[in-house]
Amino acid sequence: MEIALELMESMLVKFRSEKKWTLQAIEQLSEEDITSSPTPDSNSIANLVAHIRGAVHSRIETILLNVPDTRDRDKEFEKGLMMSKDEAITKTRVSFDILIDYLEQLRSTPELLMSQPFLNLPPLTYSQVNNETTALNLIVAMFREIHFHTGQIIYAAKIRKGPLTWNYD
Repeated sequence: MEIALELMESMLVKFRSEKKWTLQAIEQLSEEDITSSPTPDSNSIANLVAHIRGAVHSRIETILLNVPDTRDRDKEFEKGLMMSKDEAITKTRVSFDILIDYLEQLRSTPELLMSQPFLNLPPLTYSQVNNETTALNLIVAMFREIHFHTGQIIYAAKIRKGPLTWNYD
């Protein structure tokens, strides 16, 4: 189980880092920047934040908090999706806090890594994982997806704002 603990520690460091950099980028933007799309065919930061929140809801809250999966993925990608800067910050914080809580639970009980947390739940909506997936596969898939979308958020923020200021503490 030592390698499992190392993996969970590494992922906790990575998710905490993603949270920090994503929040720093969003905090430097205006209200208009949050809902503006870099191109007519691309997603706004509001879309990306809503999508991250939706993915965390449907994949993590369903197991951690026993919350029914009520995700509306299509709404996450609606053009012109309105979201205030404060909402974007709150949704980002909540999403990462839920992910980090789940990772901490896995770290404290590494035998859960090979469990199948969705096995007895209704079929997942809009998910790259199925109900037979393991907790390990789920968290690896979430890391890939979250990292992909936080990169898009930071890039979109740079397009809108130019150079960003980073606090490395």
